[in-house]
Amino acid sequence: MFKNLYKKCLDLAGHKSSKYYLAIVSFVESSFFPIPPDVMVVPMVISKKADFKKIFFITTIFSVLGGMLGYVIGAFFFEFGAHIMNFYGYEDKLYNLKESLIKNDGFYAWLGILFLAGFTPLPYKVFTITSGLIGFNFLIFVLISLISRGLRFFLVSYLSYKFGDLFNEFMDKHGSKWFTIIGILIVIVGLVVYLIFKSNV
Repeated sequence: MFKNLYKKCLDLAGHKSSKYYLAIVSFVESSFFPIPPDVMVVPMVISKKADFKKIFFITTIFSVLGGMLGYVIGAFFFEFGAHIMNFYGYEDKLYNLKESLIKNDGFYAWLGILFLAGFTPLPYKVFTITSGLIGFNFLIFVLISLISRGLRFFLVSYLSYKFGDLFNEFMDKHGSKWFTIIGILIVIVGLVVYLIFKSNV
């Protein structure tokens, strides 16, 4: 099933209405769809380099809007959200997450986790739904989503624009690993800055 969906998304990247389909895929991927929009972003930018900023903007905005839908699912449609969590193998961890994240320390941990989920290949939809379930601050959720998703899709769009097929090959072989490493480094830097600021207050 995943291979068929992956191929379908690749086909849509070459469609005359590819930007429209990119918006749809970006939106649904943040709440339940399994194929990330990067699959469409890379070939679209390579074939239409002049549009790389527009492609980045569409992907980011609709991904965040989809994340907001995921939040709503977690907050108001628990059973449906639980089915999605179960599909991705996270249902058993859901209640433990809820208990740990309600605590004050869990708030800051969730900021880092949410950023990583938006920036790395982690299943972002699982964390959008969980954010709604635990009642995480909605405005902060949207802000972190904008930063993490925007940074990720800007890098994918810009590097596709700059290096073309070479970057496409890199993404196929090493993309997941390096995006995870970069995401963790950003979170560590953010944590260090926070601790320094906190110690000086």
